Amino acid sequence: MNKKSKILLLEDDEILAQTMVQILEQEKYEVTLVNDGEEVLEYTYENKFDLYLFDINVPLLNGLETLKLLRQADDSTPTFFITANRDTQTTLEGFDCGCDDYIKKPFDLDELLARIKAILKRKNPIIQYKNITFDLLENRVFIDEEEIALGIVEKEIFSLLIRNINMTVNKSTFFDYMNKPSDSALRVLISKLKKVLDLNISNTKGIGYKLEKV
Repeated sequence: MNKKSKILLLEDDEILAQTMVQILEQEKYEVTLVNDGEEVLEYTYENKFDLYLFDINVPLLNGLETLKLLRQADDSTPTFFITANRDTQTTLEGFDCGCDDYIKKPFDLDELLARIKAILKRKNPIIQYKNITFDLLENRVFIDEEEIALGIVEKEIFSLLIRNINMTVNKSTFFDYMNKPSDSALRVLISKLKKVLDLNISNTKGIGYKLEKV
């Protein structure tokens, strides 16, 4: 199972907010609910999220002002506005602030989930191999939901293998990522990956290694 994507939901309608949280958590997202723009700024200061879902008409700082401040701080997290506003000017202002999409209230939950999955897939390129998840963006490896501790070089070797499934990667390519490259050092790295991640890696003698397709 993939690691949970983290969503920050800004919505002050309590009934709608709880419904959205319930639906999103059923879809295995990790959801943080806030009621106003000031809370958004507090949470984003200390936490990293994969997606923002912002209502526009909320207390203190509205959604537009909140996103504008985040973009000025170089926060490029994908953002959807969820709003009952239907005037073109508000929509244009939202895109000017840096939003990625609009969801008009009342909205279809299946459509919302489809849009969320689409944008998270673009933002977080992920490769799945058996029960292993490799997050290319964050360079993290998971078995089911548990993160596996690998060294920097081990991750680079694994990345080369998983990006080229069923293709032999030349040992000279692996050597480019190793501090002290040698055939024996590469064998040790490959053996560790096979053991820790239960990988089916074959050796083409004198040429390189291949992660077998499952």
